[in-house]
Amino acid sequence: MEVFERYRDVVDDYDAFLAACERGLPMAVRVNTLRATPDEVVDAFEAEGIAVDRVDWHPHVLVPDTDKPGTTWPAYHGWAHGQEEVSAIPATVLGPQPGERVWDACAAPGSKTTQLSAMMDDEGTVVANDNNLGRLSALRFNTERLGVTNTVVTNQDARNFSLKPFRDEDEDDEDVAFDRVLVDAPCSCEGTIRKNPDALDNWNLGHVEQVASVQKGILRRAAQVTRPGGIIVYSTCTFAPEENEAVLDHVLAEEPIEVVDYDLPLEHVDGLTEFDGEEFDPQVQKAKRVYPHHNDTGGFFTAKLEVTAE
Repeated sequence: MEVFERYRDVVDDYDAFLAACERGLPMAVRVNTLRATPDEVVDAFEAEGIAVDRVDWHPHVLVPDTDKPGTTWPAYHGWAHGQEEVSAIPATVLGPQPGERVWDACAAPGSKTTQLSAMMDDEGTVVANDNNLGRLSALRFNTERLGVTNTVVTNQDARNFSLKPFRDEDEDDEDVAFDRVLVDAPCSCEGTIRKNPDALDNWNLGHVEQVASVQKGILRRAAQVTRPGGIIVYSTCTFAPEENEAVLDHVLAEEPIEVVDYDLPLEHVDGLTEFDGEEFDPQVQKAKRVYPHHNDTGGFFTAKLEVTAE
């Protein structure tokens, strides 16, 4: 936990934060509304003798009283999908609509991809991309288990993602640009410490900075393939400002995007406008940081952006 000392001055109630990081994480599931209702899933768990709590901020997130919700009947039949509670934030903020074109830039293993599809009533198109070919098998398995049919799976480096396969010869990239994009970026995973106790074992600042460079490239490409007026959500499961506010600050200076505010009915704090002597664009304050001691969850960072021009 020594790594977290760098956050002592920016985390409210630092001792409570550390104590929460040392506790195990409650397991959660997301109701797959393509196949069942929340009431049906609750009834199915209770029929197996598993009590269920409903979270108060999202109607489709449940916390069953079991360490292995993925081995239960509702999960096997695609009624529910094991998904950390805060992992449901990005797709919820993105708010995709039926019929839209959506890009999930770093999609595997598919928790957020399938959430996007469910929110779209399985209508429109979700392009689920991941640069790790091995992880795509899990993505495809989850889409099939949950009954998702509107997803196209691609294997590209998101920093250089090509729209060419999606357009006809007489079209250009602007004709097939996305309405919404989710960049749930690969990160140093500090916020997963409650479910992955070894998450900090190999932590070093050099790795954080290396990952941040990749994140900047992905977010810039997201801005380039999103139509004017389109929405991008950038998220990570880490606390490091180098991977969060600093990434936003960099891309704001390079691409025609702006950070927009949004409602998050979970306890949170605003994005940081400075850290360790570095100042960030004031817009990043509109991002949200969720810490483990706020809602008994993992840690998460989410920002909503709008593309302002071609």
